[in-house]
Amino acid sequence: MTENRLARETSPYLRQHRNNPVDWYPWGREALSRARRENKPILLSVGYAACHWCHVMAHESFESAEIAARMNADFINIKVDREERPDLDSLYQTALALTGQQGGWPLTMFLTPDGAPFWGGTYFPPAPRYGRPGFGQVLEKIAEVYRSDPASISQNRVHLGAALRRAFALQPGEIAPDMLERAAAQALPLIDWRNGGLTGAPKFPQPVLFSFLWHQYKYQGNEKCRDAVLLTLARVSQGGIYDHLGGGYARYTVDDRWLVPHFEKMLYDNAQILSLLLDAWRETANPLFRHRIYETVNWLLGPMLCAGGAFAASFDADSEGEEGRYYVWNEREIDTLLGADAALFKAHYDVTPSGNWDGHTILNRLASPASTPQEEDRLAAARSRLLDARAGRVPPARDDKILADWNGLMIAPLAEAAAAFGEDAWLDAAEAAFRFIQKEMARGERLSHSYCGGRKLESDMVEDYGAMGLAALSLFEVTGQGDYLDAAEAWAATAKTYFEDPAGGFHQSPSDAADVFLRARNATDHAVPSGNTLIARLFARLHHLTLKESYRSAAERTLNAFATALREEPLSSTGLLSVFSDLLHAPQIVVIGENQGPWRRALFNLSLPGRSLRFVDMPGILPEGHPLRETQVQSGQTVAFLCRGEQCSLPLARPADLPGALFPDHPKG
Repeated sequence: MTENRLARETSPYLRQHRNNPVDWYPWGREALSRARRENKPILLSVGYAACHWCHVMAHESFESAEIAARMNADFINIKVDREERPDLDSLYQTALALTGQQGGWPLTMFLTPDGAPFWGGTYFPPAPRYGRPGFGQVLEKIAEVYRSDPASISQNRVHLGAALRRAFALQPGEIAPDMLERAAAQALPLIDWRNGGLTGAPKFPQPVLFSFLWHQYKYQGNEKCRDAVLLTLARVSQGGIYDHLGGGYARYTVDDRWLVPHFEKMLYDNAQILSLLLDAWRETANPLFRHRIYETVNWLLGPMLCAGGAFAASFDADSEGEEGRYYVWNEREIDTLLGADAALFKAHYDVTPSGNWDGHTILNRLASPASTPQEEDRLAAARSRLLDARAGRVPPARDDKILADWNGLMIAPLAEAAAAFGEDAWLDAAEAAFRFIQKEMARGERLSHSYCGGRKLESDMVEDYGAMGLAALSLFEVTGQGDYLDAAEAWAATAKTYFEDPAGGFHQSPSDAADVFLRARNATDHAVPSGNTLIARLFARLHHLTLKESYRSAAERTLNAFATALREEPLSSTGLLSVFSDLLHAPQIVVIGENQGPWRRALFNLSLPGRSLRFVDMPGILPEGHPLRETQVQSGQTVAFLCRGEQCSLPLARPADLPGALFPDHPKG
């Protein structure tokens, strides 16, 4: 079978399409030049390896000789992995939204030869169904209009281009503290107080929003915000969205109870959920959260670990051509494998003769009865037997692409969980992943966004510098090694050089990107925090650690660049609101003295979102200008100070004094 150009690409998703009869190009100069030379429209298809409907459209349309012939005759066909080029995905998803359509994947956009969008959609069936036109009809109509009515195409191009520029235009102002309470007040009525998460279906974990609510609890004492987070974490941790045998959370569920997932597992979801679980466990000591932390990390350090130490992007939803086949069970299998323990397991994991999804059973504990410690031991042994049996099935495909930003999102909570639980192997893993990206994905002062199969892409995104800078700061706080702080400061400087707009905010693509129609600049959080959220958080934490006013100014400029949007639609950018909360409330805690062990244990077991930690043997090690640099500490004594800006507290003599000093206005728990 003849392979197309995608066979040479690094992305596993692109290589999945190497045997399509479609004359695919990767995004780049060759495809764009040919489109201009032949004056043909571009058919842009954006997806990712773990996307179920991407696979469906590929099998139905891109493997069809008839449809491929039409694509090849009338279009320049470009395939993009949205995980390799999130800037392109963001740009064209925004364009689709501006036409009044709901975005998603696969994204199907039609562009003029210069890359400007003029029409699009998402999934199209090969023939009309689901209320959607057939893909063949779409291709025929677009090609006809492009040939016979260029004025219409030009009008759409100009209209969408102007709308995109307005969407990415800044509406600066001044961010104000009342925005935090207003955002929380808008979010709480949307909470599903029975099932957790937001009301309705499909249901996504929404970690950026719930992290903001946790900030509101910790620094404003809003206990409804705490309840929303704890309920959501408990329900997702017992639902079918969680893999009760192998660990790890799926991307979302199609129902409102967290029962039926699309079974793909993404690194970024698990990174952010791990961070929230860690805060929740620190606050409550709930054993459920501890178990899910350990199980998720075991999954991370097992099938998600790539050669060299970094983490893979995702696992597919499908195996053997069926969604969820690897994960679901039937009652007969459970009875055969578990024998005398089957009845207990079935009662706790919702196993019935008819199943709970399309005749199969998705394991969950949403209605699990109370259990004794002895029963939990039997259930754990049963899960282990089922996991061993599942290992004999054909597993979903792993996308072993290494993404700098997603790895950064995971390295930070993994390092902090290592410190909280005293798990040295977890810290070793976090440092190994960091070193891999720092060494193998570097291009001078720049990072590559993506690496796979020994090759790195020559593209970078602002979120790479934000996420990896924050990972460096977490490692600095856990290990005390100054090289990590140096790396964070260097990446912050690179982000300012190549991504900052003089008018405010940061673009997703660098200033030297030559292959984008328009550089996207927004602060809207989706499944991951926006690039502006991550880079503003990096500057805020660098300010707290170094007290350099330039870092605070950079964070505030970024916040103020989006102030109008934050006031008008606060729930679209709760990540930036969390950064603002950090600037206002998050403490810097400085521990001075040689007996730091008890203080480290205490601090890494406190939920302190946005805080910064410095552990030094003597005050003179602190940065020039730090208010504690000249402080006298008695020999043999170790004390802690709480600092906000230039003001520091009196010394705290015991770790037990920390909670009362940090949160005098509301009780722990």
